[in-house]
Amino acid sequence: MRLRKEMIDRISEKIVMRLLEKELISPDLKIDVVRTRISNVIEEDLLVEDRLNEEVKEILYDFQDEMDEGNVDYSRMFSMVKMRIARERNLIL
Repeated sequence: MRLRKEMIDRISEKIVMRLLEKELISPDLKIDVVRTRISNVIEEDLLVEDRLNEEVKEILYDFQDEMDEGNVDYSRMFSMVKMRIARERNLIL
């Protein structure tokens, strides 16, 4: 995951505050529960991308010899494979 837990918590806090300011959520809600749920959603979303990255690494590992023979840039191929899988699975990265 690219964001530390503290950063995710800070982002969640800001989201809750803005929702309160714009009166999109009620102040009667348990704010800690809302903040925790938002943090969990952010973490899960980031984990989806982490799992996708691992899957792409495994795919490219299987084709490493062919990539070496063809003098293919690993980072470019990584991006291409990642975007293709994301598009096929309707993932927003």
